[in-house]
Amino acid sequence: MLKKSTTLLFVLIQTLAFAQSPIKKLEQAFNTLLADPQAKYALTSLCVLDANTGQTLFARNENIGLATASTLKTITSATAFSLLGKDFQYQTTLAYSGTLDANGALHGSLIIIGGGDPTLGSWRYDTTKEGFILNQWVTAIKQAGIKKIDGNIIGDDSLWGSQTTPDGWVWQDIGNYYGAGASALSWRENQFDLHLRANSANGNVSIQKIIPEMPYLKIINELKPGAEGTGDRVYAYLPPLASTAYLRGTWALGISKPGISAALPDPAFDAAFRLQDTLRRIGIPASLTPTTTRQLKADQQPLPPITQKLSTISSPTLSRIIYWFNKKSVNLYGEHLLKTLAWKAGKEGTTKNGATAVISYWTGKGLDRDALNIIDGSGLSPGTRVTTSAMASVLFQSQKESWFAGYYESFPENNGMKLKSGSINDVSAYAGYYTDPAGRKYIIVININNYTGSGISRKLFKVLDALK
Repeated sequence: MLKKSTTLLFVLIQTLAFAQSPIKKLEQAFNTLLADPQAKYALTSLCVLDANTGQTLFARNENIGLATASTLKTITSATAFSLLGKDFQYQTTLAYSGTLDANGALHGSLIIIGGGDPTLGSWRYDTTKEGFILNQWVTAIKQAGIKKIDGNIIGDDSLWGSQTTPDGWVWQDIGNYYGAGASALSWRENQFDLHLRANSANGNVSIQKIIPEMPYLKIINELKPGAEGTGDRVYAYLPPLASTAYLRGTWALGISKPGISAALPDPAFDAAFRLQDTLRRIGIPASLTPTTTRQLKADQQPLPPITQKLSTISSPTLSRIIYWFNKKSVNLYGEHLLKTLAWKAGKEGTTKNGATAVISYWTGKGLDRDALNIIDGSGLSPGTRVTTSAMASVLFQSQKESWFAGYYESFPENNGMKLKSGSINDVSAYAGYYTDPAGRKYIIVININNYTGSGISRKLFKVLDALK
């Protein structure tokens, strides 16, 4: 009996030693990172939990708020799943005002009523592509018997007010596709493309093509050719609702990619413009130029009352939206989700109200409110600060929810782990899940702010490799 007990004790000791080994290695690897010259003036945090129990296995600086970059999307998406439901869908309605006479003349306006859908016109889904949406609208207009429009085509972007860009975003980001603001009537993910070419002979960078054409936008090209291998250092300076864009920076000689994507300054106007242009091409003219609810309000004109609804388009489900939100880190989706959470809570659809809804939800789940200094939905703002401990807690609690499978699927693969990445100026972070070859499950949040140099990701991965 004593021999049997001794054997069991030996096995238990060996098991515990083996279980502790990865964490000991993790501590050593983390200390090596702290001693690295790139981290000399940085603030580095790591929080690792046992995914089954929530027990903290290793943590350093886990209660210091850090800029999250796109790892904030893990919190935004978990909150959206919880409060909106995985099957939630946005609705966009096409309607008209005024009267339609026997000859097919609409004495009024066509109105596209934005419902906050971030996917309207997006290329990511078959049923949201620009051509597919425009075809549905044209079909509904023809079926209604409309042959000409004695009025406007209006993009109704009134649901969330006039501010599309969150407070705290950096001027250098605004105007580029990843800094596109969230309109209640967003269109084609609020971006357009510019194809560029650097010319060594005359020392300039030419705009080869703009897709789609932007006849209402003036683009001033101040770009310079960059040396081969320096890549894309182009920034579009294009404030929301503006009509002039400045291209500044360098575009490398011999670069392989075709160009850059810039943010639509007024997506509701662009949606109305594209519909009017499509109708003109098929012989259904409108007598007035396209406009938006915001523009009408600025001119102290009311939105005309709806007479008849023609069609309603539903977005993909929230699960499918969040899949791309996290997988490809689509900032626009995060800002839409935040405003939607505010609107769903019965508040004005602002970024601030959405952030309050997120913080209140997780405070109710036991997190410290002060650990969640959230001011946007995507993490693009350097002013958003969250502790790694709080983010790890969100990841842990999310495992218990019915929507977790869709949430987990949305996490990209990084370093052989299911980790959402985040990167803004001098910030690099990863957050997610890992199951090691022995079946041990971990929740991981690692974040470094104010590092120097480049290539920091591989050093963060070297720390996490200790768990393999």
